Amino acid sequence: MASHVSKTFLKLFLVISLFQISLATRKLNELVQDQPKLLQYHNGPLLSGKISVNLIWYGKFKPSQRSIISDFITSLSSSASQNAQPSVSTWWKTTEKYYHLTSRKHSSLSLLLGRQILDESYSLGKSLTTKQIVELASKGDQKNAINVVLTSSDVAVEKFCLSRCGTHGSALGSKSGQVKGKNYRFAYIWVGNSEIQCPGQCAWPFHQPIYGPQSPPLVAPNNDVGLDGMVINLASLLAGTATNPFGNGYFQGPADAPLEAASACPGKYGKGAYPGYAGNLLVDPTTGASYNAHGGDGRKYVLPALYDPSTSSCSTLV
Repeated sequence: MASHVSKTFLKLFLVISLFQISLATRKLNELVQDQPKLLQYHNGPLLSGKISVNLIWYGKFKPSQRSIISDFITSLSSSASQNAQPSVSTWWKTTEKYYHLTSRKHSSLSLLLGRQILDESYSLGKSLTTKQIVELASKGDQKNAINVVLTSSDVAVEKFCLSRCGTHGSALGSKSGQVKGKNYRFAYIWVGNSEIQCPGQCAWPFHQPIYGPQSPPLVAPNNDVGLDGMVINLASLLAGTATNPFGNGYFQGPADAPLEAASACPGKYGKGAYPGYAGNLLVDPTTGASYNAHGGDGRKYVLPALYDPSTSSCSTLV
């Protein structure tokens, strides 16, 4: 199938799909297949109840940069962000539809901003393996939590920019976190700041893409190409974590290279999107920045399309 697609289009599709890779690297030939009509449920547990999102900041981040991410997390369930539509919390409600489909009774999922841990001294160096990412993630709470590792622009991470912009998964908790003598698994996410290393791959549409049509990049809504790109990737991975936290929830394809709630809709941010074009987004008349979601405290964000199981299609806010 890949042989029937031009190299330019194939490279562009690869760049777009990098934004939302989760759990494992997707193979090149999987990126040009038709999108799935249904994300299958594999009978595993979903996250439910009140879940703290703990942020582990690895490397140098300005306070203003950290607030872009933390404000996004609080906007997921904040009533403040509902005053202006479309909102971050409205975007997140699409994930709730997956909970209604399961035969098991799940309470609703509520994400809350938890602890923020700073590691500005690069305790594990500036070149990290996946194993070290999990080690950093384990610094957060290991029960009723999602631990998010965010690496600064000068930190290299295994396979970063080569095949992924971030990932999510789960790991066994420490012995101190045992429940009735049994270890349990905690969910984690890693996202890197691509501003220096690969903005054309991981911060599109706020930077020129490496391949394909070279349309002008969009103005980032928070005036930070790297961090606004991180929000897109974090949003995608949060949706994947909520609906497939332990690798046996909702996904399509092989478990080690799944298409999930957001990664099933790569490169789509508004209606009319196609490879190289993010879609018809809203534009701030003052700054010229593009956005599709309002957050709390006057924030604006660009968030990815999510696969809506009720319509079997990719759903965008605008």
